[in-house]
Amino acid sequence: MIRALYTAASGMSAQQANLDTIANNLANSGTTGFRQRQMEFEDMIYQNLVTPGAAQSTSTASSGLQIGLGTKSVASEVIMTQGDFTQTNNTLDMAIQGTGFFPISMPDGTTAYTRDGSFHMNNQGTMVTADGNPLVPNITIPANATAVTISQYGVVSATLPGQTASSQLGTIQLATFANAAGLTALGSNLFQQTSASGNAITDVPGGSSGMGTLQQGYTENSNVDVVAAFVQMIVAQRAYESNSKVVHVADDMYSQINGLVR
Repeated sequence: MIRALYTAASGMSAQQANLDTIANNLANSGTTGFRQRQMEFEDMIYQNLVTPGAAQSTSTASSGLQIGLGTKSVASEVIMTQGDFTQTNNTLDMAIQGTGFFPISMPDGTTAYTRDGSFHMNNQGTMVTADGNPLVPNITIPANATAVTISQYGVVSATLPGQTASSQLGTIQLATFANAAGLTALGSNLFQQTSASGNAITDVPGGSSGMGTLQQGYTENSNVDVVAAFVQMIVAQRAYESNSKVVHVADDMYSQINGLVR
């Protein structure tokens, strides 16, 4: 009975982690550029009462007798599907159509990556995130610019007073990874590369590296499917309840055994 209690408890713990992940997905269903996560599980060690293939008195065991000791959560994979676009008509807003991340310079000198294309200008005219961290490479827009355009290939141009032709200010670059699901989340819509993701591969939008293109005046929504998340939540709740029921049943059986001993 003790074995059943701990096995069911492992299932409850795993489903609690699953529910925490689903809750975070739903909480960020309106977060620009958010990437939902999906919990993954695996079974735990088995107790071999009879090893498959073990020699019997007159034969060989064909299947054996193994009792599993529960489950555990092993990963919460980032799902990198494309989110829908929302038109904002803000000049510095950009959505990536396809693969890629915007490289962002962090205060500690490292580079983070985001799908959130909501950019602003700081007091020096540099394009920055909502937290004030600049794009890599820096793009600085003159204070007297009358119009700013960003092409689908990342070329940033501005029209200045007294000029009929626009001036090119720089080119936005994107980054991609061999295994984008291996990125680690930092919060604030930012990811950081890890040994699992591999090193960043940078190129211009629409370049030979297979980068996506940019859509000026749009932002990318979260890729959370709210309806699917609610279904997942119900399934997790039912699984949790089932494991809880096993705990109660095992406890009752254990109580009955104790009663017989007395």
